[in-house]
Amino acid sequence: MSKINYPVTPAIRYLNEKNIIYKCHQYNYEDKGGTSQTATELNVDEHSVIKTIVVDADGQEVIVLMHGDLEVSTKELARIIGAKKAEPATADKATKATGYQFGGTSPFGTKKQIPTYIEQTLLELPTIYINGGKRGFILEMAMEELQKAVSLVPVNVGIKK
Repeated sequence: MSKINYPVTPAIRYLNEKNIIYKCHQYNYEDKGGTSQTATELNVDEHSVIKTIVVDADGQEVIVLMHGDLEVSTKELARIIGAKKAEPATADKATKATGYQFGGTSPFGTKKQIPTYIEQTLLELPTIYINGGKRGFILEMAMEELQKAVSLVPVNVGIKK
């Protein structure tokens, strides 16, 4: 765990309780900067920056973890999870479900238990960069640590932007 000053978000409390190893990175958040800005600021490949996307699947929220440089095929996700329809949740619905501000959503320490799906090719990455629960706050961790922290269901729903 890092010994620098960083925000103590519900994600950080959750990870600390589970003894997950991570490193904190902070940067100046830009609205609509997305994973491209994160990758540039941290000088890493955008493919290893994970987007935490809250999806509304037939009225139920699910989280999808996706490469920063790919999009989620909501049609394929719906088919895989047996939903009639899946679409990105509204900012209000995502915030209500996770407790995090849109743009600072983390899969760790969410307000309610939410099924979490992961693009299966992410599992091949040794190191990932994922939101720490606040805009401009990214956590670097080994994939093994992510897998210890959250129950993940691998899916193949990534498509090129």
